[in-house]
Amino acid sequence: MAKIHLADGSVREVANESSWLDVAKAISNSMAKKMVVAKVDGELTDLSRPVVDGAHVEFFDGASPEGLHAIRHTAAHIMAQAILRLWPDTKLAIGPAIDNGFYYDMDTEHVFSPEDFPAIEKEMKKIVKENHKLVREVMKRDAAMEHFKAEGEIYKEELIRDLPANETITFYTQGEFTDLCAGPHVVSTGKVKAFKLMSVAGAYWRGDEKNKMLQRVYGTAFGSQEELDHYLFVLAEAERRDHRKLGKELDLFSFQPEGPGFPFFHPKGMVLRNELLAFWRELHHEYGYDEISTPVILNRDLWVRSGHWDHYRDNMYFTQIDEEDYAIKPMNCPGGILYYKDSPKSYRDFPLRVAELGLVHRHEMSGALHGLFRVRCFTQDDAHLFILPSQMKEEVLKVLELFDRIYSAFGLEYHVELSTRPEDSMGDDDLWELATTVLHDAIESAGVSYKINPGDGAFYGPKLDFHIQDSLGRTWQCGTIQLDMQMPERFDMTYIGEDGEKHRPVMIHRAGFGSIERFIGILIEHYAGKFPVWLAPVQVKVIPVAERHLEYANEVARQLNQAGLRAQADARNEKLGYKIRGAQLEKVPYMLILGDKEVEAQSISIRNRAGEETNDVALQDFIADLQKAVRERQG
Repeated sequence: MAKIHLADGSVREVANESSWLDVAKAISNSMAKKMVVAKVDGELTDLSRPVVDGAHVEFFDGASPEGLHAIRHTAAHIMAQAILRLWPDTKLAIGPAIDNGFYYDMDTEHVFSPEDFPAIEKEMKKIVKENHKLVREVMKRDAAMEHFKAEGEIYKEELIRDLPANETITFYTQGEFTDLCAGPHVVSTGKVKAFKLMSVAGAYWRGDEKNKMLQRVYGTAFGSQEELDHYLFVLAEAERRDHRKLGKELDLFSFQPEGPGFPFFHPKGMVLRNELLAFWRELHHEYGYDEISTPVILNRDLWVRSGHWDHYRDNMYFTQIDEEDYAIKPMNCPGGILYYKDSPKSYRDFPLRVAELGLVHRHEMSGALHGLFRVRCFTQDDAHLFILPSQMKEEVLKVLELFDRIYSAFGLEYHVELSTRPEDSMGDDDLWELATTVLHDAIESAGVSYKINPGDGAFYGPKLDFHIQDSLGRTWQCGTIQLDMQMPERFDMTYIGEDGEKHRPVMIHRAGFGSIERFIGILIEHYAGKFPVWLAPVQVKVIPVAERHLEYANEVARQLNQAGLRAQADARNEKLGYKIRGAQLEKVPYMLILGDKEVEAQSISIRNRAGEETNDVALQDFIADLQKAVRERQG
């Protein structure tokens, strides 16, 4: 008998010839039907594999990341099998599971297109219905290479040839189809029931442009049809909400060929941007920050001292001034440090909170550029806190509170990741340990949900990264809090302590929005362009029913603007329905419809963007209500 340790700490005895599936069935038949993969002593493995005496095992269903990986990996094999049935001359390369699905790279004379997907999916469904078991086999390297050579599978042969001579190779067979694969997989093809092919693209063999261009067919798979349907809905909704599309339709921003990756904000986009910055300034004033501005270009010596020259040079832009090397700043912190060093500091000056809306430039590869989400210049809502060591936890807690205020204003939920020391870090081990402990203790005290992200800290210190969740459930990394004891050393930053001696301050780098541009892109998609009234570039569209009502419409718009609201009168000689439709497309929160009745009564009729109407309203009452909504930043 073999002893198996389960995830709950219990131990079970099973026959030595049992499989992991047998163990799952012994626990619960109903549970076993849902499980698709096991983790044995920390490694994912097939449920069909034999048990190992003394092993620790955990089981995963199709809704878990581990189970999804196995389902998608098997779906890639099923797709390859289906394609070989339809186009037998196809040569297979690789077909892994990826974060949102799977793909397979193939070499074939047939040129794949989305029009082929229904036929491939139909054949895949047949393979699923046939419910072939996935049988794992082991073969020595030379025998495996001969096998694929005989099959004419040149890409598999090459992969095996590059492995060490003593390597053991594993295969998986399902029906007539055998593939080179390390696994793991689900027990049988019948376990893969919810899948869809998504797209086709070109891909160089092994990612080398000197090699042949193969065809890559992408697909996705889930543990249930409901999960797949939800995923496809989110994809469709994300496409509808794409900030690049809405940015153009709503006339918020653009990109020009003369400056790829450098955004141009249009007047309406600037209204949105300035409202965000006004909110930012209001909060930071409340939390005791002073605002500064530092230069965009600073000399090489500064960036060498900061460590950016060694650790970040590939992402920077450079120039020469008076035959000396200068860099365009990719980060604001060295400028903030120079501000700190401009005058002597005492312990009585702390905490010193300095905020900056700093324009930074970072070199991004052209293929990585993506609307406002990945640009080459952006504004960081940076702040640097210079504090005493005894103030570290207290100040981190205050930043956590401030960030919560920011994200709550937009109805954004979030979680936090504690990112620890990376391999290319600099500085003393003890300082890193202390900084990491402070961040850990602060996030625990705040009661905020978090997880550890090993090795992803900044090169000068650990950090807390804030991942916000939008209305579609997608997450975006925005805010960050970085605890830094390295820069004060490198820049010889000091303050005079109570003892009259010089000491090193601690530095906190933090940003709430992260990038103003990126945050605007997130908000566009989060709200689908229907911004809350306080953010909306145009809050009210005043629509005269006919030409004779235009004078009153202009007067209403004038009073609204004079009251500090953003209103436009639609003076076009168009039908009422056309004007209303135009305001709806602009996603304006309120339309005021003015006809004979309204002119005579000197009143207004209100129509909101949900289509709800209120008639015979006094203009001053509407102004007061709207001012209150804007002041309180209501939706």
